[in-house]
Amino acid sequence: MTDLLFHSDAYIKEFEAIVTNVTDDGIILDRTAFYIGGGGQPHDVGVIKWDGTECSISEVGRSGTDIFHKSDGPIPSIGQSVIGLINWDRRYLLMRTHTALHILCGVVWRDYGAKVTGGDMQPGSARMDFELDSISSQFAQDIESSVNSEISQNRPIVVGNLPRQEADVHPDLIRTKINLLPHNITEVRTIDITGLDVQADGGTHVSNTAEVGRITVVGHESKGRINKRLRITIEDA
Repeated sequence: MTDLLFHSDAYIKEFEAIVTNVTDDGIILDRTAFYIGGGGQPHDVGVIKWDGTECSISEVGRSGTDIFHKSDGPIPSIGQSVIGLINWDRRYLLMRTHTALHILCGVVWRDYGAKVTGGDMQPGSARMDFELDSISSQFAQDIESSVNSEISQNRPIVVGNLPRQEADVHPDLIRTKINLLPHNITEVRTIDITGLDVQADGGTHVSNTAEVGRITVVGHESKGRINKRLRITIEDA
């Protein structure tokens, strides 16, 4: 099983690992800081280096209990010691974007009690859909103001873990309309934006809301009777 370094420290930019296997999917390492993708957050990209050689990693994903790193270039041999380097500028912008979505979700849940019906993100931009009856330009402006107010509070963001049985008695940990937690997991990872929001989540986040910068709501639209969408971009403060 690959040790997922990004779960304990999202700020790891470079790491050492051993190649444990090479499959049709890609390179399998004993440990990795490359995020595998999920929950709307794209997988990381970067490079793997060894003995003066390197290959670009264009895709990262799950293969059973292992994580594969797909490369179109040379492949290290099994047992090879390698160094992995994350494309940090892209990853950090995704971290800021992901945290911004959690703040957005927290504000909408707190003020309107609306669950999430969908979402997606790219570095610096994202969308989130909510179970709302209506949406307007004024609503979008109010949300933008509230989210930026929360960002400016410099709220610490704490990663935690809960036993599955304990998490199951706290339904507010799941903000999506449909509970997407796999039935076989025994521990639930949580992201706690101190004083605002706690959710089950497996992605990477910044450690303080101030790092997000500032969000702008760049669009809003109805996607159905009780399905309303907000689009945001992330900017430096």
